[in-house]
Amino acid sequence: MMKAPYDLHTALGYLLTLTARHGERRFEPALKSLNLTRITWCILIATGSERLRNPSDIASFIGIDRTATSRALRQMEAQGLITRQSGQKDGRRTEVALTTAGRQKLAKADPLARSARSETEARLTPGELTELTRLLEKLREGDDAPLKML
Repeated sequence: MMKAPYDLHTALGYLLTLTARHGERRFEPALKSLNLTRITWCILIATGSERLRNPSDIASFIGIDRTATSRALRQMEAQGLITRQSGQKDGRRTEVALTTAGRQKLAKADPLARSARSETEARLTPGELTELTRLLEKLREGDDAPLKML
């Protein structure tokens, strides 16, 4: 008996990828207009909104590995968005802080992010959004290894 061909269009991974890419299409131009990437935007949130200072904590908050975080932090420091200094209590630790330019960039990105999010979430009822969020979190259970990129 022959197996039916693999149905790409009903594969969960394929559907999740398409959905993510369409969401990116709504938000990426806004980020690009601010000279940001998804990772640098997430770092602005981690340092500005969440007040995280340690690169490892920032990496963990975003869900990316430390190497990707360090690369983005170097780029952001060169752009004048953050400062990095040795920690006051432990000189081996690096502390990250937003500059005025970084805080301004975060303030400009926030309404753009909210708009893109609203546009996506408006396609679902509040109950559907709650259920989808729960199911996506369930699918990620146990997948705690950090990613190299978002």
